[in-house]
Amino acid sequence: MWLPLQGDLCINNRPRSLLLRCEAHAIESSPPYLMNLVVRLATGLEKISADERERSSRFFLSQQQADGGFCGRAGGSDLYYTAFALRGLAILGCDDEPMAERAAQYLRSQLQQSVGILDLISLIFAARLLESWRGESIFADVAKNWTNSVANLFETHRRPDGGYAKTHEGHASSTYQTFLISLAYELLELPLPEPGQAAEFLLGQQRDDGGFVEIGVMRRSGTNPTAAAVGGLLVLQAQVGQPFLTDQLSQEVAGFLLDNITDEGGLRANTQIPIADLLSTYTGLQTVRDVGGWGKVDIGATQKFVASLQQASGGFLAAAWDDSADVEYSFYGTALRGLLLSDG
Repeated sequence: MWLPLQGDLCINNRPRSLLLRCEAHAIESSPPYLMNLVVRLATGLEKISADERERSSRFFLSQQQADGGFCGRAGGSDLYYTAFALRGLAILGCDDEPMAERAAQYLRSQLQQSVGILDLISLIFAARLLESWRGESIFADVAKNWTNSVANLFETHRRPDGGYAKTHEGHASSTYQTFLISLAYELLELPLPEPGQAAEFLLGQQRDDGGFVEIGVMRRSGTNPTAAAVGGLLVLQAQVGQPFLTDQLSQEVAGFLLDNITDEGGLRANTQIPIADLLSTYTGLQTVRDVGGWGKVDIGATQKFVASLQQASGGFLAAAWDDSADVEYSFYGTALRGLLLSDG
């Protein structure tokens, strides 16, 4: 199951199963935003021991169901949690071929199912990851018009301000949904229609404190909407070749996010919440790294915070108030370990 970090399976101490596939595919066709992130996290995780990586991998593997999908806290396979589990296993370098084959079968079984838009986006993320990581082609047998049908569905969520609403009936554009759909278009190798309008919407979500809000009527910025806005702008500027994320904007974002670091060493969701959590810490620090504020992060304090939430099973709690590890927060904890140890 596990590829050791020594011997002829590695080149320059990089596990062949993940990084060489990711790097080669990124050069050929895969979107740089997603693959650069995967490689960054995987590179950092190479620095922890093989035993630690295997323990974390075992937690994710324990959540795989008989049909090949992965479960959340409620039990039963779920596309949302399957995407998180596969991302966690990929950055850990887990080389369990039967797991990957079963996961691929599950994803193929979901292609013709009627699923919500968040599950559809999760399916696209998971499928493209398996393609780059394991060479499993999920979309090979779907009808040629499938991707166009998906794009048409996405556009039913488009709103006049250039953003995307969470539901077909929703009136307000969502920062998070706009980021997810922008990334999904990139993964499908389709151009997002009118990317400049989408970028204008995202830029309009910024508030005076330097952060961003999820819905336009909100006044208080949040860590996660800020991360989503920056991620969306990075995807969009790669498509159009225009620098939406300016130096001034980057400085404002970094200042906002660094101010949300608590005494625990993690980030809180917003200024009204006193306790840090792994979701906000991961998305916030990933964004701090992207906007050039990494030198101001207390790496040691954050590492202690992350370690305090890891369980003997290898999984992670969401925050100090949590009592049960799950796939989503275990991905955030694992990704944070890689992020904090990565060089690039």
